[in-house]
Amino acid sequence: MSTLLVVGSANADHVLTFDDLPQAGETLISQQYRLELGGKGANQAVAAARLRNAKQTISFISALGDDSNAAMMRNTWAADGIELEGCYQIADQSTGTAMIFVNQQGENSIGVVPGANAYLSAVHFQQQQAKFAQASYMLIQLETSLESVKAALQLARQHQCISILNPAPAAMLSKELLSLVDIITPNETEAYALTGVEVSDQLSASKAADYFHQQGINKVVITLGNKGAYVSEQGKGQLIPAPIVNAIDTVAAGDTFNGALMVALDEGKSLQEAVIFANKASSIAVTRHGAQSSIPYRDQLNN
Repeated sequence: MSTLLVVGSANADHVLTFDDLPQAGETLISQQYRLELGGKGANQAVAAARLRNAKQTISFISALGDDSNAAMMRNTWAADGIELEGCYQIADQSTGTAMIFVNQQGENSIGVVPGANAYLSAVHFQQQQAKFAQASYMLIQLETSLESVKAALQLARQHQCISILNPAPAAMLSKELLSLVDIITPNETEAYALTGVEVSDQLSASKAADYFHQQGINKVVITLGNKGAYVSEQGKGQLIPAPIVNAIDTVAAGDTFNGALMVALDEGKSLQEAVIFANKASSIAVTRHGAQSSIPYRDQLNN
């Protein structure tokens, strides 16, 4: 058996759909409202759980609030087979919340209230140190504090657990933090925020990847939406196209990609093969509404 560890956020997503996204100062009537389970960490854990093979176990470390949303989340994740020993409930705090606006083209704008996510800390990771020691890969994002992200990366490095950093949402990261990362997976916006390179094509993606290599990160995957993903390993890169689909909702597409990528790498696939697998999974997710509800199961990738 192989253990895969996801560390990060969990949110209750309030989703409103519109013909067009509201502009500053504009009030629009939403066509539909729904409550979804989300948060980048939770989405990635669910993606990994649904796309894993029978020999892989998914563990999730997160901080939830002292509310009904937390109980609902735990029940749902347990049904997907996620190991939840590391999911803490923080007294007198609400579970993280996100407001998501989606238009008819599948584009979205998202605002997040961290809630209990802000309380995830190195103390929790030390309590779950055995999980870091057992895990072959750890996947983490930036919806918890940078201090917690750094602590998790340090613990992964200490236990020779390969780390994957999905630097979302975009934030400035220190060279010290980046030096702890084995694989980084920004999108175009996040790559620009970290490197100053405006990524629009293969050439600019290569320049951005070079910056990450200079920070000591050997493997870089820059996701480019419907163009696919640019993969660079030790300075050698290529663009891997994504399947052509009719996207209706891009929420959790990147999270699906990252969860799938970790699963495939743990199976021994090359970085290029893992990206092809991840592209296929995320291309299915964008054809469905919702966050975790859009994430496919492994057998659906073959249909």
